[in-house]
Amino acid sequence: MKFVSFNIQYGVGLDGVYDPKRIANAVKGADIVAFQEVSRNLPKNSQADLPAVFSDLMPDYFPAFGPGTDTDAGSEIINGTARIRRMQFGNMILSRYPILAIRNLLLPRTRTYDKLNIQRSALEALIATPSGPIRVYSVHLDHRHPGERISQIAFLKDRATLYGVEGGAVTGGGELGFADIPHTDDYVIMGDFNMLPESPEYIAMVGASDVYYGRTPRATDPTDSLSCLGSRVAGDFTWEEPGKPEIRQYLDYCFVSGSMVGRLGNGWVDQDCIASDHKPIWVEVE
Repeated sequence: MKFVSFNIQYGVGLDGVYDPKRIANAVKGADIVAFQEVSRNLPKNSQADLPAVFSDLMPDYFPAFGPGTDTDAGSEIINGTARIRRMQFGNMILSRYPILAIRNLLLPRTRTYDKLNIQRSALEALIATPSGPIRVYSVHLDHRHPGERISQIAFLKDRATLYGVEGGAVTGGGELGFADIPHTDDYVIMGDFNMLPESPEYIAMVGASDVYYGRTPRATDPTDSLSCLGSRVAGDFTWEEPGKPEIRQYLDYCFVSGSMVGRLGNGWVDQDCIASDHKPIWVEVE
């Protein structure tokens, strides 16, 4: 089963060209896809409806979209009828397998005064895979403030690790006439975390590394898939500043629950992809 995470920069590539088709081609062959920076009515891409675009480009996938930011974009009354137009910016999950339930988790944020700070979110999808249910999260953290990222990570880890206590999207659905959804400890958290390996935010996510034993998979901390597999090497990067190839950073990750570490098969970054300023990150799970 192949997972891929890709911050698509609202459909605009490293070359400045808007081309959602090459984004869909970049994730071809994946079973579960997590996109970040998916937009509706954003001026940067001529107000494209990207959730609809990718649903059309990938018709054999079940789609789910969760906006973090949702603001008015010119709604008006026309001939007595309200015409609603919203600017939405968030995350998307596309799955070859049915999506049983979703939650759009709004992450903690603080106000800025003269620099961009949008409402960030994590889209949670409970997916019925052939080997059983699994939770998948598509995540995009703050890009400016390490302290804000740490608070967002704390919130996200609580939702992932306390899922069995909180119950996910619904419990006791029989009272409303539909079947209860299954619950599972297995999860995959993918996305643009805007943090460097071994930074304070990274350690907040995966825990500190013991001098002798390194990091041991545990129920309280997600595991960095590519690091665990030894697939991340010096010089790897997942983001490049457009027009400045000398500025490159490793910002994107695929984390798995400790219960899934034994099923990790392979992982890599598609360094050749130019469909976005970020690179797709792939993980195979047995």
